[in-house]
Amino acid sequence: MRKTGRITVCGIVQGVGFRPFVYAQAIALGIAGTVKNLGSEVGIFARGDRFDEFVAAVTRGPPLSRIDSVTVSDTPDTIPDGFFILPSATGSFSGMIPPDIACCDECITDIFHKGGRYGNYWATSCVNCGPRYSIIHKIPYDRERTSMEEFPMCPACAQEYNDPHSRRHHAQTIACSACGPKIELFNRLGHRVDCADPVRESARLLDAGRILAVRGVGGFHLVCIESSAGELKRRLGRIEQPFACMVRPAYLEQIAIVTAQDWELLTSPVHPIVVLKKRDPTAHETISNVHTIGCMLPYTGLHHLLFSHLRHPLLIMTSANMPGYPMITGIDIAMAKLNRDVDFFLTHNRTIVNRCDDSVMRDGYIIRLSRGIAPKRTAIDLGKHCILAVGPELNSNATIYRNGFAVTSPHVGNVRNPATLEYLQETVQNLQRVLGAQFDVIAHDLHPQFLSTRFARELAAEHSLELIPVQHHRAHIAAATTEPGIGIAIDGIGYGDDGTVWGGEIFSGQVPDLRRVAHLEPVPMPGGDLATRFPERMLYGILPDERILSLLAGRGWSDIELRVIRKQVTSGFNVTQTSSTGRVLDAAAALLGICREKTYDGEPAMKLESVAYGGCAEPWELVFGTHAGCELLSTRSLMETALDRMQKAPKDDLRAVRNIAASFQYNLSRGIAALAIRAAERDGMQKVAISGGVAINHAIRETIRDEIIKAGLTCVINADYPSGDGCVSYGQCVYAGKILGIRK
Repeated sequence: MRKTGRITVCGIVQGVGFRPFVYAQAIALGIAGTVKNLGSEVGIFARGDRFDEFVAAVTRGPPLSRIDSVTVSDTPDTIPDGFFILPSATGSFSGMIPPDIACCDECITDIFHKGGRYGNYWATSCVNCGPRYSIIHKIPYDRERTSMEEFPMCPACAQEYNDPHSRRHHAQTIACSACGPKIELFNRLGHRVDCADPVRESARLLDAGRILAVRGVGGFHLVCIESSAGELKRRLGRIEQPFACMVRPAYLEQIAIVTAQDWELLTSPVHPIVVLKKRDPTAHETISNVHTIGCMLPYTGLHHLLFSHLRHPLLIMTSANMPGYPMITGIDIAMAKLNRDVDFFLTHNRTIVNRCDDSVMRDGYIIRLSRGIAPKRTAIDLGKHCILAVGPELNSNATIYRNGFAVTSPHVGNVRNPATLEYLQETVQNLQRVLGAQFDVIAHDLHPQFLSTRFARELAAEHSLELIPVQHHRAHIAAATTEPGIGIAIDGIGYGDDGTVWGGEIFSGQVPDLRRVAHLEPVPMPGGDLATRFPERMLYGILPDERILSLLAGRGWSDIELRVIRKQVTSGFNVTQTSSTGRVLDAAAALLGICREKTYDGEPAMKLESVAYGGCAEPWELVFGTHAGCELLSTRSLMETALDRMQKAPKDDLRAVRNIAASFQYNLSRGIAALAIRAAERDGMQKVAISGGVAINHAIRETIRDEIIKAGLTCVINADYPSGDGCVSYGQCVYAGKILGIRK
């Protein structure tokens, strides 16, 4: 039986209270020795009769830790009496800092404890909660390497920090009103508002209908009560886009249907936005004009304090940035960019080192990978090379693989503009520094014109690195599974092998050998990107029929516009061919008059889903064909059936429109599933993976899943990464690693 030794713990052991946890276990078990951070690992020298019990306790770790390995070796060093936490030292970079964690129940109790040290203090935290990723400069994780360095501990905080019996023992974010970050309130002109309690005054202003920019953990939110939501949308120019809201727990079930799974997510350390079905699909239309509503619970001390003074039961809480652009983090930038959108600014003086948006989930699946979830660390063996994957163009993030782990950054945005490209570059640099990564290979999207592709090329040229282009939809499947099977990739658009726009693809094989074996019917996109913004153009591309021209004329299209689009489709001038599922859904929304212009990402398909909610779906005849050796599903046939049903329905019959919308989704899903099932039968595959942004649609995803299971096959959907493009950088990393593995 061993009684002494050196213990090395690898994993997520920084920022999780690991050293105070080890200290407490040592004292409880009568162990002498030391513990200290070594880079991203923890090194322990220990001796005592209960050494094996101590090792077992260390292997379990505190709640927020993730232990990869615990190794025990002999040590010639003399181990002192007593147990001590030593200053950190440099070492290996094998682990990762955890994401920011929602304020724990004990800290909330402290905030509302009258007369307590943390009473009414917005930045109260402990070893079990609070900011992590958003404040760290580098590891080892110690106060001096975070933005908390600017706030030296007062004697009372220092006493708790050094008290082994306190849950703030070695809590790097410990702070109180005497020594910690301060809250201030400014008007839109940048003048400080003279008030005794900025949070109480902010709540009063919100109750009065004012709009505030509130600086949180990872950036600014735009905040107002429900009756001011319309005014906020008007100021932002986002009339149609749904807002997320923060809700009192007791009020949530009055506005939404909340399952046990939803409650578990809402109250978890992540505290994400959860997309819920409304109790009344037509209610709260100023917040969301679809049948769902994105809700979250208060997750910081500041939020809890705001609600304690607020009369209203919910607050609009939307990111203070243009869609696709990075979160605003600094007060100077916020005042410069938001002074026409908001009336006041509630801010603090703790630097946000790494910006981080709110995570979004639906049905237990991730939509946006960010605060509380990312940086996300996944164990996977992709070989000895260090791989950087820079992601797609929309809903982008980055992934770094090193030494058996892939680490994916929080959501970055749409890399279509210099500001978001700069944020992507900044994110890569921050992750690289924390991980101590030295890249060998860069994986990127196949599209040659993406700014992320340009970034990859420039970085590769600067450091003489290998580039591996990865087709967008193969990256989707690689993120979902690396096992042999059939892959269904259903999303908006992605550059295909043949230079056309893909998005409704069936693959067969095993990463990286994924053969395109079936897809949706290729159809014209008249005007290219214009057909994405104006779905009626897509409708005519799919169904170039005189009945569609007549429909468009009745909606106000001029004779010139009709002649141009007819000639465009006939001649093929400025027309791209696409098999995109998203564009088909856009066209269906246009046909039914649900959405004629897209004002935010996914709007036509989201509104189609909302109209279909409660509709009665009926089976339609599915038409299949072949194209270049691949089986295809005719989307023209589906659109013709929808048009026939619409023309036969009574005018302005909302029930008929709902039924057609539901039937269109249902039959498109049946057709996609049929392509996959037939491919599985031909190739002798048992598993079918589903990925892509369209899989966020509950009805479409579940119809495909049901058809697959009815066929006796196994359905795979990755719940650890988004179905949408937030999984692509991870998939690129996996795909590149498998390619490199073949070369051995």
